[in-house]
Amino acid sequence: MRRVSVLLACGLLLSMVWTGLPAQAAELLVGNKSADTVWRLSLKDGRRIGEFRTGEAPHEIAVSPDGRVAVVANYGGMQSGNTLSVLDLVDGKPTRHIDLGQHSAPHGLRFLSDGRRVVATTEASASLLVVDIVAAQVEKAIEVGGGTGHMVALSPDERFAYVTKIAAGTLSRIDLATGAKTHERPAGKGAEGVAVRPDGAEIWVTNREDGTVTVHDPKTLAVRRRMSSKGFPIRVVFDADGRRAFVTNARDATLAVFDARTKLPVATVSLPREGMEYQATMLGHAALPIGVAVAADRPRAYVAISGGDRIAVVDTDRWQVVDYWVTGREPDALGIVPGK
Repeated sequence: MRRVSVLLACGLLLSMVWTGLPAQAAELLVGNKSADTVWRLSLKDGRRIGEFRTGEAPHEIAVSPDGRVAVVANYGGMQSGNTLSVLDLVDGKPTRHIDLGQHSAPHGLRFLSDGRRVVATTEASASLLVVDIVAAQVEKAIEVGGGTGHMVALSPDERFAYVTKIAAGTLSRIDLATGAKTHERPAGKGAEGVAVRPDGAEIWVTNREDGTVTVHDPKTLAVRRRMSSKGFPIRVVFDADGRRAFVTNARDATLAVFDARTKLPVATVSLPREGMEYQATMLGHAALPIGVAVAADRPRAYVAISGGDRIAVVDTDRWQVVDYWVTGREPDALGIVPGK
């Protein structure tokens, strides 16, 4: 009887150890450009639950498909940066840095589905890199040409990468298998933000100097539709089912929402907080919303208010700001880590 009791107790203990591991809570990663950090904010209430040091001036963040790792592009300040930071989101190990060698000013960033590789634009070397984050090395460097290749998006099958060029005002398509640029077509002045609709049927680009959003054919990059989005449109993302596109207008400090099928406006949300004092930004002392992320499991969108060191939390049922969460200095890139 005693032996049975001991065995039962041991089994219970093992069960408690196994099931007692803390579940990973859903969180928002915030890149603070002027603080060289990434903050971890609880998606429940905006509490800061952790912080990572990064390289200088972290710009974009990519979260691995399994939510265990994030990668950050360290753009650099007075001198261009040439590293990516790898953040351990599960065990909290110290930040690793990947040296990109001659490829500096990394910016646009996306994970491939294998969870091991990322694609990254590097402005100074006019390249698109495929980087193995486990081996910590550049696997492939693809020349994209001049014109300031800035942001990048991937086709659903990951055969192609789409790169916007701010100075050239164009959209390029890169064949990742062959390492060749297959097309480059005009989008609009200051082409910057880019997103692929989840079904792969369209590429959307924000043209900040034109005040437009263009919709492109994924094969030819021809412009199918051009919509107005006044006030320096700088980023675009889709919600999980691809029904709506969310555009941040940096100068007007608004979040514009479009129906992805009809291309008609759904809502325009004013983002500034009454009475908030704003820091100096590239647009003066202003709110300057940049990064935007849309939750897949709740009616919320999150917008980085770079000039106010805040995240504006937007209710996507009522189309209004319902909260402001504190960040580090100059938040920009955002990434959502789903809960486990």
